Amino acid sequence: MIKLITFDLDDTLWDTAPALVGAEAALRDWLTEHAPLLGPVPVEHLWEIRTRLVEAEPSLKHRISALRRQVLLHALEDAGYESEQAQDLADRSFEVFLHGRHQVQIFPDVQPTLEILAKTFTLGVITNGNADVRRLGLADYFAFALCAEDLGIGKPDAAPFLEALRRANVDASTAVHIGDHPSDDIAGAQRAGMRAIWYNPQGKAWEADNLPDAEIHNLSQLPEVLARWA
Repeated sequence: MIKLITFDLDDTLWDTAPALVGAEAALRDWLTEHAPLLGPVPVEHLWEIRTRLVEAEPSLKHRISALRRQVLLHALEDAGYESEQAQDLADRSFEVFLHGRHQVQIFPDVQPTLEILAKTFTLGVITNGNADVRRLGLADYFAFALCAEDLGIGKPDAAPFLEALRRANVDASTAVHIGDHPSDDIAGAQRAGMRAIWYNPQGKAWEADNLPDAEIHNLSQLPEVLARWA
């Protein structure tokens, strides 16, 4: 019997790409106005900084907010800003990006489905991204939200899923994870002994080795799948 349901966020509860495109544009506009010395920095330069930082501190790969802040800081310092001013500009510009990153359009069936499920199951979040359900008005549905940023390790490692089981105080056999990514979500959850439901709205063909335990094309199908397992 299922007791715990965990959800991926990006591209499972909303389409992430439009928000990220908007956030990058807002960040560029803000930097153009407030950090003119930076100028139009080539993307290649930012990737060089990112690669260098991750090589020096591999844990940054899972701490994407900290990593973006550090990339901005180094780019601003390279452009000629003193370290204190560069830090201030990096922090403020990151907040502009983060605000834009949260301008997501939550799929219409998300809240009605969470409303139904929260009456019967413990719900949680497991994400590699930096979206915050508290900023999106969804926090009340979830008992906890686990972020790779805070854990220092992300999906598809089993560790975030095992932490979710610990938080909910349930056995893996009574837990299921829902997500769109065959490796991060499906393989990761199954590695921890959980069941895994593939959210596949576009009807893509499954190309990984181990099959998901179920497949859905919209979240409103979740209660029916869970009822079958009960």
